Amino acid sequence: MKEKTKITILGDGGWGTALAVVAARKKNPVVLWSAFPEYAKILNSKKENVKFLPGVSLSKDIKITSDLEEAVKFGEVIVLAIPTQFLRTILYKVKDHKIAKKIFVSVSKGLEKKTSLRPSQIIYSALGTQVPLVVISGPSHAEEVARGLPTLVVAASDNPKHAQKVQAAFADTYFRIYSQTDIIGVELGGALKNVIAIAAGICDGLKFGDNTKSGLLTRGLLEMMRLGVRMGANPNTFFGLSGLGDLATTCFSKHGRNLRVGRELGEGKKIKEILKGMEMVAEGVDTAESVHQLCEKIDIDLPLMGAVYSLLFQGKDCKRVVGDLLNRTAREEWKQY
Repeated sequence: MKEKTKITILGDGGWGTALAVVAARKKNPVVLWSAFPEYAKILNSKKENVKFLPGVSLSKDIKITSDLEEAVKFGEVIVLAIPTQFLRTILYKVKDHKIAKKIFVSVSKGLEKKTSLRPSQIIYSALGTQVPLVVISGPSHAEEVARGLPTLVVAASDNPKHAQKVQAAFADTYFRIYSQTDIIGVELGGALKNVIAIAAGICDGLKFGDNTKSGLLTRGLLEMMRLGVRMGANPNTFFGLSGLGDLATTCFSKHGRNLRVGRELGEGKKIKEILKGMEMVAEGVDTAESVHQLCEKIDIDLPLMGAVYSLLFQGKDCKRVVGDLLNRTAREEWKQY
């Protein structure tokens, strides 16, 4: 009989819930924690996440709680499925409980506002640098994962044994997990692709064609790689699941929140109006601001991501920004990494 792992999922959003479904499918004991007691009661009564993952039944074996101490105490593996901007606040509360020997798994995508820190850096800052950590990323829309559609992701850790334990706990016929050691590249791929997805959505909103979006993705991937290499990532990571794989899914999928933000921008809506009408978080908006701050700090030019920032935070016109991008001085394709 295969060894079972006690798994706690912190965060009742779509992705956290989908991972709870996957973990329970492997017959692991699972606790799903919600920050909102009233919504935890709804999850328990309906056995369905009607707000963030409608139509997917939750196994009766998934225990749902709003008691953070109970949730942290339960798991051998603690999955952090919390939006990046709220991650630090929750971690400071987690730190108050016994966390020795527990493996933490980050599935958050984005960069923290003001600090531009990646999720792993936030985790190390809050819990200490010795905490065992695995980062999971890749093309993995929660709606498809929870319904058992074949999905491939990557688990990054500086300790291969920790990555292997997470692989064993979650991987099955429908959810394949590769492993590697480049945490920086995997996290940056998962964060930066959301900014490019907003640009892709703008292409859709402006009724541009396949040529435009394909060119955008190609140059966007190069910008992701350039920033990643500057930050210490392996460039090859950006051609993998957490880079090109996640970028393609986010820029084409009907489920993409960041794509929706861009599309509505391209159609003429204002960003405040767009975000007000969304239930789930579009990480690319905050990430665009963090990338802008980071580029100024380390003096690197990323034209596409800079253009997204100008549209989101400086109120510039979409068509004018596109024209400015296309009319820049011609250059060699690979002159700059």
